[in-house]
Amino acid sequence: MWRLGSARVPECSRASLVHRLLINSGTILFAMRFLVPISGKSAVLAGLTCLSLACISPGGCTSARPAPIRYAATTPAGAALSPPAAADFARVPLDLTTVPFDPTKAPVVIRDQPYSECVPYARTLSGIQIWGDAVTWWAQAANRYVRSTRPAPGSVMVLRGWNDSTRGHVSAVSEIVSSRILRVDHANWLKGGEISLNVPVIDVSEANDWSKVRVWHVPGGYWGGRTYDVEGFIHPYRIDGASFGG
Repeated sequence: MWRLGSARVPECSRASLVHRLLINSGTILFAMRFLVPISGKSAVLAGLTCLSLACISPGGCTSARPAPIRYAATTPAGAALSPPAAADFARVPLDLTTVPFDPTKAPVVIRDQPYSECVPYARTLSGIQIWGDAVTWWAQAANRYVRSTRPAPGSVMVLRGWNDSTRGHVSAVSEIVSSRILRVDHANWLKGGEISLNVPVIDVSEANDWSKVRVWHVPGGYWGGRTYDVEGFIHPYRIDGASFGG
C-alpha cells in the first residue's frame, strides 16, 4: 500500500497508475538487462518496456516487426560470459505446496497498457535480436547466441507449446531463486496481451535439469496444472563473443 496525496493506493493499482501517467507524459523508459526482485512502484518499470511495442496486432507469440529502440548495447559490469554449469545447481526435492515468494515480492499482472506479445517483450528485455514465432527461437539462436540447459538472469527461457509442437513461448529470466525455482517477466501468458512480472517457474523434472516446468498462475495463486517442455535457455552473448545484437 502506498499514498498518492492523502489517498491510499493498493499495490495492484500502483503499477497501473504509474504506467498510465508515463503513457500520458510520453516518457520512454529503457529496459534494464538484469532485473532484481521487484515489487510495487519499481515493478512496473520492466512492464513499461513494452511501450515501444505498441500497435502490435494480437495473434499469439509471434512477431516480424523490428523493435523501434535498441536496448542495452553493452554488457553490464560483472556479467558472466558463459552460462552456469550443471555443477552450480544442487539438486533439491520438488515442493509444490509452499508459496514460492515473499508477499513483498508477489508477482504482478499489468493489463491496462498496450497489447503485448511474448516475442517482442522478451527481445526488448534481453536484448537478444531474434524475430519470428517463439517456436523458432531455439533453432534461430544456434550458432548465433550461447545456449544451455541452465538458466541465468538475463537469459530467455524457451518453452514448447503444451501438447502442440507448433507453438511456443519465450520469457525473460529475472531471478534464480533456487535450483528448482526461478522468476520470469513475460507477456501474453494469460492470452490477454498483458504483462506479468516476477512470475515463479518451477522445475518439475525428476532429474532437476530444467527440462520440464510448471508456471505460477498469478490470478489464482497456485501452480498451473500443465507441464511444459523446456527447449533451453538462450543467453545474451553471441557465439563470436560479442554481447547483444544480431
